[in-house]
Formats: sequence, C-alpha cells, structure tokens
Amino acid sequence: MFEVTVESGFSSGHYLRNYKGKCENPHGHNYKVRVTLKGAELDSTGLLLDFKLLKQVLKPVIERIDHFMLNDLEPFTEINPSAENLAKYFYEQTNLQLDGMTQGRVRVKDCTIWETDTTTATYYE
Repeated sequence: MFEVTVESGFSSGHYLRNYKGKCENPHGHNYKVRVTLKGAELDSTGLLLDFKLLKQVLKPVIERIDHFMLNDLEPFTEINPSAENLAKYFYEQTNLQLDGMTQGRVRVKDCTIWETDTTTATYYE
C-alpha cells in the first residue's frame, strides 16, 4: 500500500450549537488540514497521485469555506462545524473528487484538522 499526504490551510468562523462555554459565541480559527491518500497501485509515472493534483482536488473544498462563517454553509447549517465534522467533510469531499479522477484506484486514508496549534481531530473509515 502506498500513501501520499498534503497539508493546506484556511481561515473560517464558527460557533457551536448546544455548547455551554466560550465556543458557543462566534469566533474564528486559522485551520490547517492534512489529507493522506492510499492506494495499492501506482500510475504509469510511478505516482499514487501527483501532489499538484491533490492540491487541485483540495482547492475547491477550501475555497468554499475559506473566510466564511461555517454555520452559514451546508452541511454545517444542520450539523455543528466542529473540528471532527470538518475532518469528515474534507474526507468525503476529497473522496468524491478522487473517485471520478482515479476510478477508485486512490482513496482518502484519513483527514486531520488542526483547530489550533495543539488541538486536532481526525476522521477515517
């Protein structure tokens, strides 16, 4: 099995519903996201997926939420925009694009979101 990983960042605001404490109030974070892909077969160039392509896959996901209030965007109008739910969102959105691009040869292994320099949430299946 092969793995490749890229990291990127974005800034967004959010607040947590049904939460008692400071995070129930609107506030922002400078998030970092790390996506790791996995696959058993390399392409004809000897790559699992070109890092440049993976960055292009992440770009529309990030642009949709960068400098926005997450609570105003689907699916976060219904679910809390917690770091855990953001990790799952990136996992699912990235897998959707990869499935069409690689015909299932490459999948997301896991996705980690840094809400601060010392706090992370990871989603995988």
